[in-house]
Amino acid sequence: MALLVHAGATWFMVGLAWMVQVVHYPLMAWVGHAAFPAYEGEHTRRMGALLALPWGAEGLSALALVALAPPGAPRWLALLGLGLLGLIVASTVALQVPHHRELTAGFAAHAHRRLVTTSWLRTAAWTARGIIALALLALLA
Repeated sequence: MALLVHAGATWFMVGLAWMVQVVHYPLMAWVGHAAFPAYEGEHTRRMGALLALPWGAEGLSALALVALAPPGAPRWLALLGLGLLGLIVASTVALQVPHHRELTAGFAAHAHRRLVTTSWLRTAAWTARGIIALALLALLA
């Protein structure tokens, strides 16, 4: 059951990461300077509410897969996935959150550019996590 929860939550986050990376973040430049602080505040509030449950489920199920590796699933694959999740959390805290904080004061092209650029790390890591989740499902099918 943990693997199904994990795969579902991970692929939700993969889709969200790609949508944010390719659609949402680039469109921030089109909001306009006057409306941007309110827009950024709403973005932060709504994204936090949207991803709280799936990201929590992804993290807990990733830990469960490492602690209670299903028979036939190599523990190293679960550990790799957990390591990538750690990279995602570290990137979010160290890179994306500071850029979002800077943007709450108003649109700044340099902060926006760094947000878009650094977020590719999370997008790639979540994509790799999605592939790992599918590989674990395939190994146990």
